[in-house]
Amino acid sequence: MRYLSTRNDVGSSVDLGQALKAGLAPDGGLFVPAELPAFAPDAFQSSTSLPATASRLLAPFFAGSRLTDELGAICNEALDLPLPLVEIGPDQTWVLELFHGPTAAFKDFAARFLAACMARLREPGDPIQTVLVATSGDTGGAVAAAFHRRPGFRVVILYPDGRVSARQAHQLGAFGDNIHCFKVQGNFDDCQRLVKQALNDEQLSQSLALTSANSISIGRLLPQVSYYAHAVTQLAANASEAIDVIVPTGNLGNALACILARDMGLPIGEIVLATNANRTLEDYFSGQDYAGRPGIETLANAMDVGDPSNFERLAWFYRDRDLRRAGISAISIDDATIRQRIVATWKNHQMAVCPHTACALESLVRRREAGNDRPHLLAATAHPAKFEGVVEPLIHQPVQLPPALAELMNRPSHAEPLGADYQGLMHRLLEIP
Repeated sequence: MRYLSTRNDVGSSVDLGQALKAGLAPDGGLFVPAELPAFAPDAFQSSTSLPATASRLLAPFFAGSRLTDELGAICNEALDLPLPLVEIGPDQTWVLELFHGPTAAFKDFAARFLAACMARLREPGDPIQTVLVATSGDTGGAVAAAFHRRPGFRVVILYPDGRVSARQAHQLGAFGDNIHCFKVQGNFDDCQRLVKQALNDEQLSQSLALTSANSISIGRLLPQVSYYAHAVTQLAANASEAIDVIVPTGNLGNALACILARDMGLPIGEIVLATNANRTLEDYFSGQDYAGRPGIETLANAMDVGDPSNFERLAWFYRDRDLRRAGISAISIDDATIRQRIVATWKNHQMAVCPHTACALESLVRRREAGNDRPHLLAATAHPAKFEGVVEPLIHQPVQLPPALAELMNRPSHAEPLGADYQGLMHRLLEIP
């Protein structure tokens, strides 16, 4: 499999290892596979685990790379995490709980997978590689956990100061060792802009062996396809028809993975992008021209993205098709409604949910009220304990911390202030030992 840039699909291509190491294409575009493999809807019925599904699903993407023979070991190492499917209600509705990894967020699957790949791509004598990552809350923690104390890597995290939850902020600064954390005086889009500038700075990129672990990395996107394939395969036997999927999304990486799973032949029907009050995607899918804009602050902070990077990938995959007629829609949920849905979900199901998952649940309610009785799968993206300041006052109950997150909360935490200017970031990167 060869990988192209979204900005030059007739230009030179690279193999998977080169795409993973670079993070971003030389022309500033995102790496995409030259083609998508096709699978029968029941292709993974015999797979008894997520690593088994992923090993088969991802084999075409690894073909011809240095990692071809390592794929099985990578999947077993990175993706052997709990993946519960919880049925809610009698109307063929399931919640896919993606938050049972070490940092209690769906990003753990992809971050662990990327780290396992990158470790195997290192050669003796290679310089220390700097993994630069912008985070709106969960990505940074997952990447930090995945690369923590891995020889040959340092991680630099940029997060918007004051725009992540208290527990997220503590988690980001609690690793130490080879993990360096900066709280940026700006929003997530500022953090993301700084990462892209650094990756496009050829001199800096070479001197620090820079790469990215954001969802702009193809190594983040690929493993996420596998858990949708695994989940819908399990459900297909009991579902009356193809399963509609609702995905809370900010930077569009997790949702794009679901879209690709459908395009590769899995039994997925309509796909709903559940967003917060950042309306970029809802406006586009309702017929307006795509217009990135500054992100605004909401309760569902991990989705506070006004210009999703992966829209460029989505547009590339649908460059010859009408994206607005592709069975994809977007729903924007405001903070007041997020609060109401958290309360209603606790009352009706005794289920505590994070603000992002609440956006998916509200999207489902609206679809049901409009007469949609199709089977639905909802992605639950983060553990509610990471947002105790929002969730606990609404349900009037404490939310117990998962053990791994509780351990992080007991560590000291430190993040260094950083302005939202590139020169400041560049100088600080060069100073890191």
